[in-house]
Amino acid sequence: MATGRDDFVIAFRSAFLKKKDKQKFSLLSLIFLSIVVIILSNISFKPIQYIKIGVNEIIYRSSYIASKPENYLQELTLKINNHINLFENYKDIKSELENLKQEKITNTFLKSENKRLRNLINENINSDEILAKVLIDRESPFLKSIILNKGTKDNVKMGMAIIDGVYLVGQIIEVNYTNSRALLLSDLNSKIPSVLAPQNIQAVVSGTGKDYGVIEHTKDDIENDLNKIDSIIYTSGLGGLFKPGIPIGKIYKDLENKVNFFSDFTQLNYIKIISYNIGGKD
Repeated sequence: MATGRDDFVIAFRSAFLKKKDKQKFSLLSLIFLSIVVIILSNISFKPIQYIKIGVNEIIYRSSYIASKPENYLQELTLKINNHINLFENYKDIKSELENLKQEKITNTFLKSENKRLRNLINENINSDEILAKVLIDRESPFLKSIILNKGTKDNVKMGMAIIDGVYLVGQIIEVNYTNSRALLLSDLNSKIPSVLAPQNIQAVVSGTGKDYGVIEHTKDDIENDLNKIDSIIYTSGLGGLFKPGIPIGKIYKDLENKVNFFSDFTQLNYIKIISYNIGGKD
């Protein structure tokens, strides 16, 4: 009986230690060991705690040492990129500075030239201003005209200019004793001799009955010139009613000959009625 039992034990061990069974045994051993470690760590078993701390130290130190080359490469790449960007920004700023210097020189020249021309224009022109209030505008029965609270008793006369700030908005077409009526630039009957800058083209600004005007040129076809650059429109002074250089509106190059008036005629409250004495004669 004893011999048979020993043979059984030897056979069992031989079968258990086969390769496949060895793997199963190793897996079971790891599972068992893990369970033991977890249990011991939960009951504050000090040797396990020391081992855990040691393992963490090794892992953290190894991670730190392993990440140093990568972090160094990232910092080096960032510094190189910042240096390249700084150089590019320097070139852009230098270019902008050169452009600003050129614009400053150009603006200084244009200001001095504009001042010289205005002094030349105004040296023989005197003007009298009368401040007036708009009594009727959008509710007016008249087409694109306004009623003002100044009349003949205030020395208002036919043809005097109506100015909103520095912009021309119309002219007096009817005068009574205490009030007067002004035709706005947008009226269909409005025709103002003008000059387009910077092209220096003589033209006529006509009203359309809407909130904008159009150019009626009397010389060569200027459509190509209008399509090249934005144009500012001023009074030309022809006809003797208005002095030259009063701003009227602007033509944008992509809007052909549509004149956008500088002043909003629907928002007029107070305006100036101005009489110009060309040549300084009363």
